[in-house]
Amino acid sequence: MTQSLSGVLLVEDDEGDALLVRECLKDAGLAEADVTWCRTVAEGVEALALDPACVLLDLGLPDASGLSALHTVVAEVTSIPVIVLTGRHDKAGVEAVAAGAQDYLIKDDLTPELLDRTIRYAVQRRQTAVTELQLREERLLAAENSRLERGLLPRPLLRSDFVSCHSHYRPGRAQAVLGGDFFDVVETEDGRVRAIIGDVMGHGPDEAALGVHLRVAWRGLVLAEVPPEQILDTMSRLLDAETSGGIFVTACDLTIDRDLAVEVRVAGHPPPLRCVGGEASYVDVGFGPPLGIHVDGDDQSEFPVTRSALAPGASLLLYTDGLLDAYRSVDDLGSVGLDELLAVTADVLTGGATPEQLLSSVVHRAPTQAVDDTALVVLTVGEPA
Repeated sequence: MTQSLSGVLLVEDDEGDALLVRECLKDAGLAEADVTWCRTVAEGVEALALDPACVLLDLGLPDASGLSALHTVVAEVTSIPVIVLTGRHDKAGVEAVAAGAQDYLIKDDLTPELLDRTIRYAVQRRQTAVTELQLREERLLAAENSRLERGLLPRPLLRSDFVSCHSHYRPGRAQAVLGGDFFDVVETEDGRVRAIIGDVMGHGPDEAALGVHLRVAWRGLVLAEVPPEQILDTMSRLLDAETSGGIFVTACDLTIDRDLAVEVRVAGHPPPLRCVGGEASYVDVGFGPPLGIHVDGDDQSEFPVTRSALAPGASLLLYTDGLLDAYRSVDDLGSVGLDELLAVTADVLTGGATPEQLLSSVVHRAPTQAVDDTALVVLTVGEPA
């Protein structure tokens, strides 16, 4: 059975005891080349780079006393089981197991069969423990991502059917790590529909938490009836106050009036797509700097407003740059994905796609899955009031 092991690291300073252990390993079927012998803890720690399947550790080494040798080895690597070798009258074996060893063996009782069985059981127990730990960490990560995702992707606060909203979120392909993409849609008491989509630079729980923070701040500002022209600048100053700098956020903030007039303010974010009458085109917007980026040291940023009008039944597609990454042509160094996304959107619209079909098609027809996470929102207007 021991032949299947990738190697055994023996840390033993006594040459006679080391010979006994190596002979037992040889009789158990382990080749001599698969046994690494070290005389000190320092040498053993260096030999851990060979990634042995198991460590046989004597506690009475020249450079360690008591359980310090075990503590040193366990601190270096947690995935490799450690079996402690003790004398007949040494009671340190039980203490060693409590301190992190998988098992202990009395040198005077060693036999090839006992050593083989003990190593195999230790390896299996360690593998089981590592697997259980990984599953526990994955469940905790999934639960954390679920909580953050609920904050990043809230339920739209719509009071009427003036605007319909369809959304989609997909984490990047790198272990499905949640990023900082966020969006929100709110219909105010005067009947206007406010919307935002944003993207925090980077990935991970810290970026996701910052995205939640900004999304909640945006909704609070909207419900507090802060004028639209002050929203992005206020969020930028909030970002400065909540971070130590070096982080920026792109965002697209828009307002749809009951007469179908639209105001768009962009902070370094890709422009929305306008879809109407089976045709698609980008809204020709003016760009302000990303949130957290100040031009010429000015603490107050300018975000130009773009005004246009929508036809009844028209849709606006808001998205984060993860979608452009998925559409970027790998054969064209100048491609940023905008032309490719526009072509697919126009093709989908010629078939009379509904907003739900448009959203699904844009996602599934992307030639690749982006490393970055992706958020999309389709807002479709009804008849003007």
